[in-house]
Amino acid sequence: MRNKLCKSMMVILIIIIPILFSCATTQQVERKSKNGDSYFQSGNTYAQKREYDQAILYYSKAIEIDSKFYQAYNNRGLAYFEKSEHDRAISDFNKAIEIDPKNYFGYFNRGLVYAEKGQYDLAIPDYAKALELNSKFSSVYTNRGKAYVKKRQYDEAISDLKKAREIDPRDGDALLYLGEAYCNRGKIYSKKEQYDHAISDFNNAIELRPRYAEAYYERGRIYYFKRDYDKCWKDINNARLFDYKVPSEFVEQLRKDSGRER
Repeated sequence: MRNKLCKSMMVILIIIIPILFSCATTQQVERKSKNGDSYFQSGNTYAQKREYDQAILYYSKAIEIDSKFYQAYNNRGLAYFEKSEHDRAISDFNKAIEIDPKNYFGYFNRGLVYAEKGQYDLAIPDYAKALELNSKFSSVYTNRGKAYVKKRQYDEAISDLKKAREIDPRDGDALLYLGEAYCNRGKIYSKKEQYDHAISDFNNAIELRPRYAEAYYERGRIYYFKRDYDKCWKDINNARLFDYKVPSEFVEQLRKDSGRER
């Protein structure tokens, strides 16, 4: 699951970052230095082609001309982020925020870097500040929700990820992590023998992700504890259908207790 999440995260970053480069362009104000703008636009062109070394070169030229060009710092930080030069990325986002404290992209981008480094306690406040400045930025809710999932704070994660989907129902990353948050919270309820709450969470996870094999298995286990063997078999068969490796010992015990093979 962790590998899948890492891959999903990289896919989302690949999708989001070109958008952020474009958004930063549209936010520019009238500037006195036309040459600075020209370098900045060239940097964006190279960044969108994923030629990050060239992008960094042109953003740096723009900054040499205008040391207050916070968009250039912001986009150079994104280019450094793509090159996994995290400290340089954070330094640029710090500068962008210093120049314009209302630059919500700066906080969001710095939060992404902290999250990539596993520093979720630093990422979450940055996401919160970005939302304070722009409460309709669905990607911030998604990424803060993901951070809460990593910290196993599932109530907070579910709240953020549901909000992200309200703003943008097409947000596939929010859908993925919301299903995971429900499933993981369901497992906690299951361990506490709060079976009705657990079943509700697994139902939500499966509704969001109908092929969520682990959620079928976990719900099936609860039905086993409740001696509802018909529902248990149905969920176990679905879990196996979607390639979940159901422990053979559990299946053998289910056969014995239910008096049936499948």
